[in-house]
Amino acid sequence: MRVIVIGAGVIGLTCATRLLDEGFDVDVVARDLPEETTSAVAAAIWYPYLAEPVDKVTAWSATSYQRFIELGKTDPDTGIRMRWGTELHRLPQSAPEWAASVRGFQRVSPPPTGFRDAWRFETPVIDMAIYLDWLSRRITEAGGRITRMALPGMPNRAPLVVNCSGLAARSLVGDLDLTPVRGQVVRLSQVGLTEWLLDASAGGETSTYVVPRINDIVVGGTAQHGDWNRRPDADTAAEMLQHARALVPELAEAEVLTHRVGLRPSRSTIRLETEHTPDGTGIVHCYGHGGAGVTLSWGCADEVAAKVRNLVTT
Repeated sequence: MRVIVIGAGVIGLTCATRLLDEGFDVDVVARDLPEETTSAVAAAIWYPYLAEPVDKVTAWSATSYQRFIELGKTDPDTGIRMRWGTELHRLPQSAPEWAASVRGFQRVSPPPTGFRDAWRFETPVIDMAIYLDWLSRRITEAGGRITRMALPGMPNRAPLVVNCSGLAARSLVGDLDLTPVRGQVVRLSQVGLTEWLLDASAGGETSTYVVPRINDIVVGGTAQHGDWNRRPDADTAAEMLQHARALVPELAEAEVLTHRVGLRPSRSTIRLETEHTPDGTGIVHCYGHGGAGVTLSWGCADEVAAKVRNLVTT
């Protein structure tokens, strides 16, 4: 049976991959091709961020964590690497809900100078330029199709639709609960860095993270709610680099490659549910993943596949 997946970011591509594995005939249609999406801007480190509800996010994240481990072991072309790193806090913190999902979670005692709490763990880091290309190849090699298409509304001539349109769902289905959270990053040349670092203590609209990937290092970032501006800001970039270099002195030798901005699709809660339209189309909505699209991708795709199977059998 044919399924149309709307959206070619990491959520749409992962859902398409899972549905092809289930034997469905899949068409991915999107205004933006994978390398043009917000997913392509992501750092991308497995880390639940700006996503609710906590219980479901924790479960979906755990599924994705294990899947990334498996993919990194079995296929080096995915761009996935397991990397250790440290999260820093200037005030004491409780362990996060997802701590049991990751390998080697441990508190740092004593924490580094200037911080009141810190922990280390091993987590997947995904080079998105490589990974999105890998997902796209998996789809086409399995007989699926990825087509650039700007849709004026939801398709009404397909028996099954999976809506992974991200922020575009605000206009596509009139969901005004969606809002952009602007994220600005700087890509640096790789200077031999292997551990990531996150200073989560700033709060508000800024934090500092340094994520080493295979061929580059991503420094961020911002979390500017309601900001639609896709143009990098030079002052913001300079401030991010200053903070990052203070935490990781090795970055002083790194060359600035590019400045990028992505608009995260934030929602009060992720929408993952089935809808039946008056014309008989079955729709599974899967959007609103905030800053955790990569982190939640495989867990959400499993649930999407289950909901699509249920539409077929009922």
